[in-house]
Amino acid sequence: MKMNVTQKIIKDHLVSGEMKPGEEVGLKIDQTLTQDATGTMVMLELEAMEVEQAQTEASAQYVDHNMIQADSRNPDDHLFLESAAKKFGLYYSAPGNGVSHPVHMQRLAVPGKTLLGSDSHTCANGCMGMLAMGAGGIDVAQAIAGEPFNVKMPKVWGIYLDGKLPDWVSAKDVILELLRRHDVKGGIGTVMEYYGPGLKSLSAMDRHVIANMGAELGATGTVFPSDEEVKRFLKSQGREEDWVELLADEGASYDLEETVDLSSLEPMIAKPSSPGNVVPVAEVAGEEIYQSYIGSSANPGYRDFAIAAEIVKGKAVSEGLSFDINPTSRQMLTDLVKDGHVASLLSAGGRLHQAGCNGCIGMGQAPATGRNSLRTTPRNFPGRSGTKEDSVFLCSPETAAASALTGKITDPRTLEMEYPDVKDPDHPNLDFKLLEEPLPLEEAKKIELQRGPNIAAIPEMEKLPDEIKVPVILKLGDNVSTDDILAGGSRVLPFRSNLPEISKFTFEMLDDTYYERTKEMDFEKGHAVIGGSNYGQGSSREHAALAPRYLGLRLVVVKDFARIHWQNLINFGVLPLTFKNETDYEELEIGDVLHVKDIKSSLQKGEDVFCEVEGKDKRIDLQHALSKRQVEILLEGGLINWIKEGKKKTQ
Repeated sequence: MKMNVTQKIIKDHLVSGEMKPGEEVGLKIDQTLTQDATGTMVMLELEAMEVEQAQTEASAQYVDHNMIQADSRNPDDHLFLESAAKKFGLYYSAPGNGVSHPVHMQRLAVPGKTLLGSDSHTCANGCMGMLAMGAGGIDVAQAIAGEPFNVKMPKVWGIYLDGKLPDWVSAKDVILELLRRHDVKGGIGTVMEYYGPGLKSLSAMDRHVIANMGAELGATGTVFPSDEEVKRFLKSQGREEDWVELLADEGASYDLEETVDLSSLEPMIAKPSSPGNVVPVAEVAGEEIYQSYIGSSANPGYRDFAIAAEIVKGKAVSEGLSFDINPTSRQMLTDLVKDGHVASLLSAGGRLHQAGCNGCIGMGQAPATGRNSLRTTPRNFPGRSGTKEDSVFLCSPETAAASALTGKITDPRTLEMEYPDVKDPDHPNLDFKLLEEPLPLEEAKKIELQRGPNIAAIPEMEKLPDEIKVPVILKLGDNVSTDDILAGGSRVLPFRSNLPEISKFTFEMLDDTYYERTKEMDFEKGHAVIGGSNYGQGSSREHAALAPRYLGLRLVVVKDFARIHWQNLINFGVLPLTFKNETDYEELEIGDVLHVKDIKSSLQKGEDVFCEVEGKDKRIDLQHALSKRQVEILLEGGLINWIKEGKKKTQ
């Protein structure tokens, strides 16, 4: 059978199930990635699961999100993560070393391998010929322990690239064009696999840019072949021995197919407040801006900064504009310094920040209220920037730099200058100083976890009852993100290891009375949330499932779910159901009491579930897409309980 790259990797890692789209498959995981906003919970879960040492080929813990040390909470957690990495046999990337995704690409990514990360943008490493996927933290903890990752077999969406990008158009415009065509739900249930002659002109980092934002289409992952360009990149990183060629078989087919003519593309921009709200830059040119922001995991490469530096070299940014430079790795930053690009950016009026996620996750660089911000980040969900009433546009470095000079959204093709010829260096500075290698097992056994006062144990969760009678406490619309459910930013994320405290921020972006109302309710009885389409899009943070569950959430009924959040709800014992008839969504109101009976038998038999709306003489038919394994997890009250129960049975 002729196979594409995605199918080859899945076949090589298949532990259980059949490779039929929609069927649950279990995959062996070779590598894992955790970051500090999600990793603290993963380390607590590893401890609760009594894991001795990582069973993967390579697992890495990065500190890139929570680096603002306004008080002791973040540095305390950094010490905890460092001690946990040593104890469990993980690489540890210290604060300031850089964003997880490009650093992992530089130091650890290997073609043909699987990578699971507790960050939705883990898919970025698909640029290296890997199957890289985001997941909830507890799924990653399971993978670290050597357990397979279970996921519905995706369709493979083949995207044929032809032609070559014209001047002033770059990789960000490619993925923005796909978002323009398909919006934020377009990739759900798929792996996006790129192939064709257009690949020859795209560097490994260009591919990283495209792969990173596959998450914004809801895709399970993004895969590029491992070709001569991947070989060149690994050679530049001193890791040529890790390269293997991995190409689709000639004549391989795809479940879905699409063509993108690179030569026909133009500069694109996503308007507020969705990555799918994409139009040509020319359509919004002239709108005044307050901020232009370069960096993040969506544009993390040397070229992304160097091209901006060349555009503004010898010039000055518009008066009153905040020109924020957000480096993504120390290694890359030293090359930019050596080649004079940082000097060009600073001389033009740029503000240089430390290497990390920073403004992308609302950790600094927030824009002024009511002012437009241009960013090369992957997301512009409402309030994600750190400013509640924000107005964030997503664009390429070329568009961001051109607009910084004019103070208005500017099509970079209108600049009166030649397009700078900038390429990634073939011999970059190689810097391993802040990436600590795993300890041998005997040394790791001696390590004690360093717990600060902000770290709280995960409370025990009771089993899912056979009957639920709960009031609807929130009714939400389409495309609710995990940022909406539990925001990022410097106010919230420092409590990532303290569930009682972080739960106080739950749903505050949408309804700031939610927390207080849950405290006034019968906690044991619980409550329900109703939502529209694509519920839980965005970040993989499991806190968005765990915090509402801690406050009594037992049931979520929506039109459809985003993949990772759906699994996170299951992992923490929240029953996720969808309307069989979407018009029933209109019938439900806040305050309605939903009565669901015979839950256990319905789920175990794979049957639809129905609920009665008390006082309305109305029955609503609901459905689920749970596998037998997921049903078992739910009935036990979540994955931790399920694991503990499994251990009891084997003792």
